[in-house]
Amino acid sequence: MKTKPITDVQAALQPIADEMEIEIVEVEFKQGKEPALTVYIDMEGGVDLNACEKFHRAIDPILDELDPTFGEPYTLNVSSPGLDRPLKTDRDYQKCMGKKVEVKLFAPLKGKKFFELTLKGHDENCVYLDDNGEELKLEKAKIAKICRAIDFDGLV
Repeated sequence: MKTKPITDVQAALQPIADEMEIEIVEVEFKQGKEPALTVYIDMEGGVDLNACEKFHRAIDPILDELDPTFGEPYTLNVSSPGLDRPLKTDRDYQKCMGKKVEVKLFAPLKGKKFFELTLKGHDENCVYLDDNGEELKLEKAKIAKICRAIDFDGLV
């Protein structure tokens, strides 16, 4: 199925997201038997079902006008990206600064491929972590996945 560029779709939805104080984390098309356009959102205080439904209703007419699939049918989904989503954007890294992150490497370092450390910084090529008071610098190209560590002990 031919689709319009994701950047065009996000640009069309951005004014509504701004008005609703919602961050569009990612927009993706899934092709196949049941094509779907999924918009992942985040907001202060977290995303719940009501927020997803309100945003879905707000963007539906915009997408009808934009016609991102050139008339082909698709399913529209609005979702939270999840607590364990990988850090991708500068904003993702900024939100986790000073917090514990889980880092999975492609190849072992110091005999391990998994670390849970405190995020201290990042730049275009590297991530800087606190390893018990010692700075650990990792090239992003060597990181399979980095995401915020989830503390289940604090949950009821």
